Amino acid sequence: MASQQPDAGTGAYLIRGAALLGGAPEDLLIRGGIIAERGQNLAADGATVIEAAGLVALPGMVDIHTHLREPGREDAETVETGTRAAALGGYTAVHAMANSTPVADTAGVVEQVLTLGRTAGWVDVRPVGAVTVGLAGEQLAELGAMADSRARVRVFSDDGICVHDPVLMRRALEYVKAFDGVVAQHAQEPRLTAGAQMNEGEVSAVLGLTGWPAVAEESIIARDVLLAQHVGSRLHVCHVSTAGSVEIIRWAKSRGVKVTAEVTPHHLWLTDELARSYDPVYKVNPPLRTDADVQALRAALADGTIDVVGTDHAPHPSEHKECEWAQAAMGMTGLETALSVVQHTMIETGLMGWADFARVTSSAPAAIGRLADQGRPLDVGEPANVTLVDPAARWTVDPSKMATMGRNSPFAGRELPGKVVATFFKGHPTVLDGKLNTPYRYPAEVPGTAGAGSN
Repeated sequence: MASQQPDAGTGAYLIRGAALLGGAPEDLLIRGGIIAERGQNLAADGATVIEAAGLVALPGMVDIHTHLREPGREDAETVETGTRAAALGGYTAVHAMANSTPVADTAGVVEQVLTLGRTAGWVDVRPVGAVTVGLAGEQLAELGAMADSRARVRVFSDDGICVHDPVLMRRALEYVKAFDGVVAQHAQEPRLTAGAQMNEGEVSAVLGLTGWPAVAEESIIARDVLLAQHVGSRLHVCHVSTAGSVEIIRWAKSRGVKVTAEVTPHHLWLTDELARSYDPVYKVNPPLRTDADVQALRAALADGTIDVVGTDHAPHPSEHKECEWAQAAMGMTGLETALSVVQHTMIETGLMGWADFARVTSSAPAAIGRLADQGRPLDVGEPANVTLVDPAARWTVDPSKMATMGRNSPFAGRELPGKVVATFFKGHPTVLDGKLNTPYRYPAEVPGTAGAGSN
């Protein structure tokens, strides 16, 4: 990408010759935070020109499942570092999960996360509210208060812990109907996974590690889709990992249940065979499964049974990963590698094109989270949240050079395809030439109006 910057303060950017959603090359003129013009051979006096021949233009990516750790776990990640990683990964919005310290189970905490995100300015940070107080699974959190807060929370999850009590889960599903919210479930029956270390199967038997059966995930999903059908509410299934889960979700959708589902990049590629190395970087919740599961997940993402790719970006301090397998924390980073992994597993295999990629990484997750100004088409008058990708680029993952504080990438040392060249957030380039540029600066808020009208 070559750029000419006669006056970077104009706020106008002319992107020349990018393949919109992988189609024919077109020009995009960004001005005043929106796409002002789209067409061939555009011109704009004073605009910063970005020569984008060979690049693919996409709507800014939206992550439905990100762990930013702040407040309370700044040794693992902060909103600043996590959203820098998100911008470099092509994201313009992320949903920050509730398992911080303190837990995001009150209006005060979700508003704090919202403020941290706006202060950082790299992407739109949308807090996810906890379903239960303290993630303890005993009492519903202040769902209504969080929904009415400045953060306008619409996604609620105890992610990391399953809402295993069916009565509480039913009540949560009923409650969020009042404001068109969604409960995002971490499907894991705790009594079937006590002490579990990896996928239950041939490899766990050989290694002598306690197995994590597929039915522990599938039984919760089956229960919850029936509950969602019963109360007529929206359910989202986090990080689907088994072929059996896919079939249950497919069945539920065929019956008109309001269920959506996500798959992580690592579950689209990696298998439990990697646990043979005993390298804790491959320890994750839910665990890496078999190749048959991987193939089923890819097919389900391609045919729409699985709606979105969610990174489940889960950074940890090095000492929590560089230890014995049994003691290691579960989780992997993903914000800076997601695009490349999906290109490798879905686009280069012929299962999807770039327009499909935009659906599962942008428009569908924005719709689930009710983000009105994200995941929009690259059309005139739409918000200028845009990502430019070089699909021909190849790069080797080096966690030490990433923006995230987490070094626990399962793709370390692997050569991946595709590289984010530029990210525009609200018409402002947060990333240019593959490097962080400057953050977007929100206008001063009028007291009592922040967040109003942005569902």
